[in-house]
Amino acid sequence: MAVFFTGFPGFLGSELVERLVKRGEDVTCLVQSKYRDRAEARAARIERSTGDERSGSVELVEGDITKAALGLGAAYEERQDETDEVFHLAAVYDLGVDREVGMAVNVDGTRNVLDFAEGCDLDRFQYVSTCYVSGRYDGRFTGDDLVEGQRFNNFYETTKYLAEVEVQDRMADGLPATVYRPAIVVGDSDTGATQKYDGPYYLLRWLLRQPSVATVNTVLGASDCELNVVPRDFVVDAIVHLSDREDAVGDVYQLCDPDPLTVAEMVDVLADATDRRVFRVPLPKCAVKGALERVPGARRLTGIEPATIDYFDHPTRYDDEATRDALAGTDVECPPFASYVDEMVAFVRDHPEITPDAMV
Repeated sequence: MAVFFTGFPGFLGSELVERLVKRGEDVTCLVQSKYRDRAEARAARIERSTGDERSGSVELVEGDITKAALGLGAAYEERQDETDEVFHLAAVYDLGVDREVGMAVNVDGTRNVLDFAEGCDLDRFQYVSTCYVSGRYDGRFTGDDLVEGQRFNNFYETTKYLAEVEVQDRMADGLPATVYRPAIVVGDSDTGATQKYDGPYYLLRWLLRQPSVATVNTVLGASDCELNVVPRDFVVDAIVHLSDREDAVGDVYQLCDPDPLTVAEMVDVLADATDRRVFRVPLPKCAVKGALERVPGARRLTGIEPATIDYFDHPTRYDDEATRDALAGTDVECPPFASYVDEMVAFVRDHPEITPDAMV
């Protein structure tokens, strides 16, 4: 199988490419020139770890999903002729992304990759979306839901939603595709390894900055809202398995925790893992978010992205029944957050140099 892959050497993409090569697939990765050195180093590690006669290969080509012909120029049609399968992961994974960048990368970029795929003799288009195409949908959101009149927390959600609409429109027209919607992705459940600190890491790092008695501002009346978190290895394992199943064509799989913690429970688990006793200060959301956005030095002091606060009262619950049914009989399942939180904390303590910065 000849795979055309976007999103390498990103957080999920790096691990997923290694798994595809291990199962014998030849993977061509579209890489922006500014990430070429990082991609070459990662590709070399993959080749060292997968170097046997059953393994596939990794090839890097420079390009950009936001450009005409993906920045491939005259090689565009040749790449289409060589491609059997497309994995599209490239996106801006940043809650604070502005609209212009989000539209260019997440929406226009996805449209460009879809156009490329439609010129291939394609077995499958594998697309990584996000559970948060739900926006602030009030209730249980399934893989069958998408256009529900929901409103969105930020331009990240908006543009990922618009991108998935593009994908599902092409699916309705006959494109053989599978959509994967991860929840909030954190590091590996065995090692804690991650590529950037965002999402729950903002709260984790805030706790670590404080003494044994720590203060956490919570959103008034929202402690029962769920915070759905999954480790990278579960997401990759699920995609690897489902992408190899012919009966997964046309389906949408939500890769989420079937029993997520509430915000209040998440604070307790992180407090225990960091050996902190937490003093909660419930405040109106507008006060917490407004302070981070407007009080001089507040964001720098806490290290917390203001957009994160919208998830402290997130009203949506995610249904993964179809995913669990598809993975039944395998050893792929989402572990509970409490089972790997110690690995997360240990990794953060050992790697203070990592930042929340997204690849763009």
